Amino acid sequence: MKKKNIFIVRHGQTEHNRLNIVQGSKIDKELNQHGLKQADLFFEAYKSYPFQHIYVSALKRTYQSVEQFIKLGIPYTIVPELNEISWGEFEGKVQNQSQKSIYYEVVQAWNNGELHISTPGGESPEELQKRQKIALDKIITSSFNEILVCMHGRALKSFLCLMLNKSLTEMDTFKHSNLCLYQLKFENDSFELVSENDTTHLNGYQFL
Repeated sequence: MKKKNIFIVRHGQTEHNRLNIVQGSKIDKELNQHGLKQADLFFEAYKSYPFQHIYVSALKRTYQSVEQFIKLGIPYTIVPELNEISWGEFEGKVQNQSQKSIYYEVVQAWNNGELHISTPGGESPEELQKRQKIALDKIITSSFNEILVCMHGRALKSFLCLMLNKSLTEMDTFKHSNLCLYQLKFENDSFELVSENDTTHLNGYQFL
């Protein structure tokens, strides 16, 4: 199998991001004006890169973030297994203090190895990564060597653990922001991290 270069970006900003409203896998919001600007800046920085294929989740904010590359004629595939984790009852809501306490307790439990638990009605890291293995298999067994992937924040943390053979307890070592870039190389059946949480393509643009 030839070496693959895989570029993974988190989607651009949505209004829910700006207002700190929980999105997750069931909330399908569009990019706001800042998110569209982020997508523009990323496109300008990488429009000449020879991407052969694009993978996006089934949520429109990922498609919109890389839409300009798709308009160039680069083929793409919608992969629902790349969707964000389900936050269950928290989705679509601004968290009150009680919900925030539950959220931090759950995340701390994950960091302590309790990867089978979830927020109320939501998805556990174990469940998330189980479906992500399907997505990763599609990517690494494809015939494409220059690949762009657009996905979501918490899902990105889990996906990087999967790719780099790290425990899910290390998810929070991977930082991210809207339209940040992670670049990895795949060779000899293993991944190497080339760059992480790169936002140089945003050129210091200030977001509200």
